[in-house]
Amino acid sequence: MSGTTHPPTDADAPELVLSRGTVYVIFSALLAAMFLSALDQSVVSTALPTIVGDLGAADREGWIVTAYLLAIAVVMPVYGKVGDLWGRRTPFLVALVLFLVGSTGSALSGSFAELVVWRSAQGLGAGGLVILSQAIIADIVSARDRGKFMGPIGAVFGVATVIGPLLGGWFTDGPGWRWCFWLNVPVAVVALGIAWFRLRLPTRRAPARLDVLGAVLLTLTTSGIVFLTSWSTISSDRRYDWGDPTLWALVAGTVVALVAFLVAESRAADPLIPLHLFRSRTFTVSVTIALLFGTTMFAALSFLPTFLQMARGSTATDAGLMMLPMTLGLMITALGSGLLITRTGRYKPYPIVGMGVATVGLAWLTRLTPDISTVTFGAMIFVLGLGLGFVMQTIVIAVQNSVTPDLVGVATSTNNFLREIGAAVGTSVFSTVFTARLVTQLGDALRDAPAGDVPRGFGAQSLTPDAVRTLPGALRDVVVDAYAHALAPAFWYLVPLAVLGLVVAFFMKEVALSDRSGLEARGIARVE
Repeated sequence: MSGTTHPPTDADAPELVLSRGTVYVIFSALLAAMFLSALDQSVVSTALPTIVGDLGAADREGWIVTAYLLAIAVVMPVYGKVGDLWGRRTPFLVALVLFLVGSTGSALSGSFAELVVWRSAQGLGAGGLVILSQAIIADIVSARDRGKFMGPIGAVFGVATVIGPLLGGWFTDGPGWRWCFWLNVPVAVVALGIAWFRLRLPTRRAPARLDVLGAVLLTLTTSGIVFLTSWSTISSDRRYDWGDPTLWALVAGTVVALVAFLVAESRAADPLIPLHLFRSRTFTVSVTIALLFGTTMFAALSFLPTFLQMARGSTATDAGLMMLPMTLGLMITALGSGLLITRTGRYKPYPIVGMGVATVGLAWLTRLTPDISTVTFGAMIFVLGLGLGFVMQTIVIAVQNSVTPDLVGVATSTNNFLREIGAAVGTSVFSTVFTARLVTQLGDALRDAPAGDVPRGFGAQSLTPDAVRTLPGALRDVVVDAYAHALAPAFWYLVPLAVLGLVVAFFMKEVALSDRSGLEARGIARVE
């Protein structure tokens, strides 16, 4: 049985046999790929200051994050569509190779420019690993049974999100930051070997050409959104200066590209993202939840480890360990909801419950204080994790089940694409609100401090855990208190969005879960 096949001539004799063993072997490769993609979004975070210091680019730190995020977001819809048109085996192998080459290049980079280029290559691979892994699961497992596979994927995502900063801090303090990238190589090689020999998925001749115009316009739109949301980290003055004509030109260009994309998709013979999918209430509700989910949850999670380092004087490694209750909560509900979906065939209750629980967790985080106990903080993020686990993979199942098997890749990529865009926008807005409050709080706190105690140039823009630890005791307490009082109320800006997600979830129309895998439904595989 070869990796490249053609549509069967006899519908009663499918080419691909999906035995339980085959499914589990393929799933192991997909799980490894998802772990790599999720891990690499977080492992670099704690190593960034050291990386840019070694490469002499401390003033351009934001480009390492922006390059990776942009590459992931841009290619997601393309991978989804290409997989639907020609099959998913080759794109998945290409994504793994890109990620492997990008990781190796990043580890060997001798300059900042080289690192940005190789980091972008990593992102081009990572975007495909996320989309194609979830779409391949839909190809080989029925929607009814998909919950018990999507649950572990969600759990792996949560684990990688928390242990990434831990590993990043450990590598930075130990063998060196380059091991943040070398770590990927053996795992990617194993995943590539399994996929090459055992991922035997049919390919087919595409009924239509790829929507190149749609891909170009979506790339321009996505690039504009990512650059806008990253402006304060990549601009020379580290802030949004609305008197800057370049910023206004970027806004205008992004809007024009978005409008042109929507027009092009409405006229394309086979669009990159078919707009008719939004006529399905299940699809529209699910991707809306994904957008709001990304906007609220990722914004919240991005600031909590830094809060722990600021308020409690924790190291990056200790801060990562203190985030473990969130991972535990996520694993419990991700695995539990997946098994319950398989057993009952019902999935609508879980996004409702998940958004409700997550809203409670966000509201509770508004009570953060500098002297908060470890138990209370752990309980807060445990509740937040419970909410995340109910939602993250359940809406993927709902989206995939709402479309025909030939559109699974497009549906999956649209869901994840909107979640990534939501995360970028939400994190940017939350950061802006928090920074504005911090400038005010810190200004008031430093005004009464003895002039000799305040280092030259010290302020909100230079506030780091290391800088705080070097302050005199009394001043350190004042600064930490200002930081906490700026961060905690900022969570109130996320709560209404989470509530909106909860309300939207009630409008989901539950479609009966299919009991046939995608390949089985198309008559090109049979299950043993």
